[in-house]
Amino acid sequence: MITNLYFVRHAHSTYSSDELNRPLSERGKEDARKVTEILKNQRIDILISSPYKRALQTIEGLTGIVGIEIVVEEDFKERLLSERPLNDFDRAIAKVWEDYSFCWEGGESNVVAQNRGVKALEKVLERYEGKNIAIGTHGNMMVLIMNYLDKRFDFTFWKRLDMPDIYKLSFDDRRLIDVKRLWNKS
Repeated sequence: MITNLYFVRHAHSTYSSDELNRPLSERGKEDARKVTEILKNQRIDILISSPYKRALQTIEGLTGIVGIEIVVEEDFKERLLSERPLNDFDRAIAKVWEDYSFCWEGGESNVVAQNRGVKALEKVLERYEGKNIAIGTHGNMMVLIMNYLDKRFDFTFWKRLDMPDIYKLSFDDRRLIDVKRLWNKS
């Protein structure tokens, strides 16, 4: 039985230090409408999202189309890079991808964040076998999960993601059998 997960990296958001409540920007809202257009014909059965507002807002347009509410899954939230702002984000993110066990003060290493995401993935695959599931999440978390399944999804892949972005991962039981990108910027 094939299960399809549609990982949706959230659309552009208005920066604020409040990670949980940071909303989509105007551009992000427009792109979220495009996400809805792309996914509305995919026969989505289940909507799941990180608790972060920007991830919820990116997939919420599907609620009226598929007639279901979004299930919030804490473990699909973005990885915590550090408990304090870091001066050089690019250097900080590169460091955790270079050494999967390294973490900045108060943050999550790739190992810890990946384990959290994979645990959530396994729960979804078990609970919703044979369904089409859209998951609103974040770039690092999405790629860490994808990297666990296939090492070609790495830091270089993460740097090339769009915001938003959509990847369809198809599973036969719990075995990844196909990955397709559905997002098209135009």
